[in-house]
Amino acid sequence: MQSVRVAVVGAGVVGLSTAMCIAESIPHCSLTVLAEHFSPNTTSDVAAGILCASLFPDIPVERQKRWFKDTFDNLLAISESSEAAEAGVFLLSGWQIFREIPGEKRPFWSEDVLGFRFMTGAELKRFPQHKAGYAFTTIKCECLTYLPWLQKRLRKAGVQFQSEKVTDFSQLCQHYDIIVNCSGLGSATLAGDKKLYPVRGQILKVQAPWLKNFIRDGDGLTYIYPGLDSVTLGGTRQADDWRLTSDARESMGIFDRCCSLEPSLKKSLKLNEWVGLRPSRKNLRLEKELFRLQNRQVPIVHNYGHGGWGVSLSWGTALETMRLVQQCIHERPLISRL
Repeated sequence: MQSVRVAVVGAGVVGLSTAMCIAESIPHCSLTVLAEHFSPNTTSDVAAGILCASLFPDIPVERQKRWFKDTFDNLLAISESSEAAEAGVFLLSGWQIFREIPGEKRPFWSEDVLGFRFMTGAELKRFPQHKAGYAFTTIKCECLTYLPWLQKRLRKAGVQFQSEKVTDFSQLCQHYDIIVNCSGLGSATLAGDKKLYPVRGQILKVQAPWLKNFIRDGDGLTYIYPGLDSVTLGGTRQADDWRLTSDARESMGIFDRCCSLEPSLKKSLKLNEWVGLRPSRKNLRLEKELFRLQNRQVPIVHNYGHGGWGVSLSWGTALETMRLVQQCIHERPLISRL
């Protein structure tokens, strides 16, 4: 069978996961990952990387449950393998707490994480300002480690990497048979998507090796996530804010909020600050379309707009994208006659 030339645009966790799914499932494929930035300079490198999620309003719940489950199962398998340390993927237990009793009885992902249950009254005494909470074990995925590990696997699979800022799909149409768009926030210009906008997130890294459990406030703004070498404290959620520099006042607010949940943090050593722009839209975009350039038509599969859930949905949306790429390959004779 003739090799199909596929370009994946974007090298964050969504782009590399998608490239990996394609490389593993479509062997007759010549695959290239193109991006302006690679790890450690992607938005994904700033991600806290803990698996949980909230629903997109207009996407069927079952589809979103499948995305989350596929991602959790894949990362769980890595965490149980000999590759876990090199990949930066491990299990982490903790609590998600609420100041008011949440309207939903159980989040849609509750069946996929491990040991999900409602917190006891004794456990909630530790958080006197909160009325309810969940206890569960989930996955922590450290993208500063995970992304280079994925790149290493992709190179072993024969995938090529190219440092290039793609500003127009016509740049690629003469060189590739199928384009996969995982450009995140870049799709605002690349795909002309006016529904896409940045949500700025600022985090702190501190050294507090005595902390072993995560704490996540129900609003998602305040969280404490222990990692391999540091603890991530967050955060902010500022829509349409393009600032990439850290704000000292916001850092102080993050630290104070986290200390109110975990007073021992007052003795932690502050390491550094990170800022990232989440690629957000009302609903994640995962679909295919045809791009027309003169007498040539090239299928494009879009996979972007994950917002703050890029890590949590990365493998699930990558698998669905891979299946759309397979459809495009099967439709190629028809497309060439159009």
